[in-house]
Amino acid sequence: MSRRGRIGRAPPAGRGRGFVLLACLALLVALSGGPAAAAERLVTSLSTHRVLINSVFTGAEVVLFGAVERDAGEAPRRAGYDVIATVTGPRQTLKTLRKDRMLGIWINVDSRTFIDVPAYLAILGTRPFDQVMPEERLRRLQIGLGNVVLPQQIGPDIADVVRDDPFRQAFLRLKTERRLYVEDPTAVTLLSPTLFQASIPVPAEAPVGIYEVDVKLFADGALVTRSTSAFEITKVGFERFVATAAVDHGLVYGIVTAMMALVTGWLASIVFRRD
Repeated sequence: MSRRGRIGRAPPAGRGRGFVLLACLALLVALSGGPAAAAERLVTSLSTHRVLINSVFTGAEVVLFGAVERDAGEAPRRAGYDVIATVTGPRQTLKTLRKDRMLGIWINVDSRTFIDVPAYLAILGTRPFDQVMPEERLRRLQIGLGNVVLPQQIGPDIADVVRDDPFRQAFLRLKTERRLYVEDPTAVTLLSPTLFQASIPVPAEAPVGIYEVDVKLFADGALVTRSTSAFEITKVGFERFVATAAVDHGLVYGIVTAMMALVTGWLASIVFRRD
């Protein structure tokens, strides 16, 4: 049957009544929930979507800009807005070791493997998180380093542990000291009731990959809307060539590296040779 024939055909009576019911339901949903859901929209942008790493890279900052758009005629919220931005880097699996002194020397006595955790994590806000919402909601939304889920290999199982677990605390401490995990509840600055900005610190040790930026907008402790974007950290120049060669041509890279070490040692023996 042709397309025109299908369009021109009148539906049966039962199907027609079904269409009427669906239209009424859609109208009721639009009248009851449509405007409230679309009352605010969050528009965000980044100062750059690509951070380039070379031999002299010592860190950088990516600036997050945002604006809250309200529907025409919508009354502004009296309590204002809160913004919490979470920046998540590429995932990785890491092992932490616990050392202890035995017979006068320090040796590894225990270990724990963290499975598929963020290599970089930054949680930024407009004010202390516990002033935005209760602790229970913070845990549910994983806001704050203490509430982030960090799966660990514990025997045959993979699960998160209690917040005061020694391995978890040591993992967070080491990541924080290297500036790879950041929690700053006042890093987001409200330029006006609907405009904000924040600086995302990128340390020199930041791994290459895609960094996801999840921005949540809160009002009166409730999540109003959210916006997502991303930027990439990549190597350029000779560093990129070496990294690509090591990954794509591992055998050749190893042979060339070993030969360079031998030649360097031979030249050093000639230069510093004593007659």
